[in-house]
Amino acid sequence: MHDIWNPWHGCIKKSEGCDHCYMYFLDKQRGLDGSKIFRTRSGFDYPLHKDRRGNFKVKCGEMIRVCMTSDFFLQEADEWRDEAWDIMHRRSDVIFFLLTKRPERVAQCLPHDWGDGWENIFFNVTAENQRRADERLPILMELPFRHKGVMCAPFIGQVTLRKYLETGQIEQVLCDGENYDGARPCRYEWVKLLHDECADNNVKFVFCGTGRRFIKDGRLYSIEGSSLQSEQAHKSGLRVEGKPIFFDLRDGFGLPIDERYRYKPHFRQRCMTCGMRPSCNGCTDCGRCESGDNKQWQNR
Repeated sequence: MHDIWNPWHGCIKKSEGCDHCYMYFLDKQRGLDGSKIFRTRSGFDYPLHKDRRGNFKVKCGEMIRVCMTSDFFLQEADEWRDEAWDIMHRRSDVIFFLLTKRPERVAQCLPHDWGDGWENIFFNVTAENQRRADERLPILMELPFRHKGVMCAPFIGQVTLRKYLETGQIEQVLCDGENYDGARPCRYEWVKLLHDECADNNVKFVFCGTGRRFIKDGRLYSIEGSSLQSEQAHKSGLRVEGKPIFFDLRDGFGLPIDERYRYKPHFRQRCMTCGMRPSCNGCTDCGRCESGDNKQWQNR
């Protein structure tokens, strides 16, 4: 996917949200051990890769999700993080989406010139249930980031974020159900509660997907395939546009980048019914739509 950067791979399970980790599941299918942590080779400096014309493959203004098969603040990755920070600093024209279950480690892992935060970093913590929300959100409130968000995924227990949303610090809340072996159910009323709290505080809310098991009106639904899960999330109507989130991106000379020159996500017809669209980087233009080979897209 064009919007993911994995400078390292592998992780150590941290909390109950990790019990049925998708990365562990997929690694096991390939005969690998998800707990083995290593620096990726060709992908470590992915944001710096250029095409044949000398242009960056990651376009100005794109949002890149970092460490989706690990945790950026994992202790085992301490020796590689400074170099990763340097890459993000060099690409001050790109938004880097960081997500962690380890906010208690963040303050000690920031660059020396961090100040009150870099404008191109969107820092998020996972809150899979209320216990983890109340453990991680107070730390989030104290950390020096200019853009903060919360991701309730896998959403395995009711979560209220109202008191945190009322601080005005949180710009976005995402939620998604669980997949793969042992998927625990996500409940409609949990999603509705978060939606209403975000609406009350004008915070962007994205219901990405139902997960494999979804309960609504007391009935358990088995929903196979992430495309169908995201479609059902879209049909729920549980989304909030919220206040605009503006990233003051800069070029290599430190000059502001006009909105006209930033990457604009584009979507195909099938994207219009996807729950993830409000937070998506757009179509990858992989060509599968034209070729008719939709199997991989249906099981992404």
